[in-house]
Amino acid sequence: MVANNRLAIIMLGPPGAGKGTQARMMGEALNFPHISTGDMLREALRNQTDLGKKARVYMESGALVPDELVDAIVTERLAQKDCGRGVILDGYPRTIPQARFLQSLFDKSGTRILGIGVEVDDSILIKRMSSRWTCPKCSKVFNADLDSGKIGGLCDDCGTVLIQRKDDTAEVIAERLQVYHTATEPLLKFYQEQGSYFEVNGDRPVNDIFNSIIGIIESRTDCRFAIDK
Repeated sequence: MVANNRLAIIMLGPPGAGKGTQARMMGEALNFPHISTGDMLREALRNQTDLGKKARVYMESGALVPDELVDAIVTERLAQKDCGRGVILDGYPRTIPQARFLQSLFDKSGTRILGIGVEVDDSILIKRMSSRWTCPKCSKVFNADLDSGKIGGLCDDCGTVLIQRKDDTAEVIAERLQVYHTATEPLLKFYQEQGSYFEVNGDRPVNDIFNSIIGIIESRTDCRFAIDK
């Protein structure tokens, strides 16, 4: 891949749309770090930075970490050497104030932003996510629609009894989607107005979605992928 300036790819979309999977694949293809809000917070805690110590108080009490603290941790993480060529952000920004802060940060460094939205209808997401069974030991996820024997069955990798997480019930999923539409969906309009938002259909095979994202990046930047599509 050849790139003249640093590129920031911001993965957007509702919970369960598969943006985390795509972000990991993009990170491997571009050799960019794939960073989620959780990753940044955990790294700050693990490294015992001053910001990490401040975040610990909120995280251990179950409270939301304030925007200004998350923004500071993001600034700290993006300044690290591995983000020099580019970065893929997953789960940040979540709000318009966070997006504006990130925009000001990237404007200073001349970083190009591409917002990639992975969109899937709510009805499909509710069915998809409520069919998930998770291994509590190794975190591998199974789909009961594809294999009904996984309902209360065993993990293929480590043999642990699978569970359905409390936030994977249809009622909780519907509530999470409502929160997304209210609080996070306005980000799509924000990046549309910046001319930097591009959307792909997430109700397709993983590799098809990935190839669509590659096409967007190659058509909008100087990036070229040395992989088979």
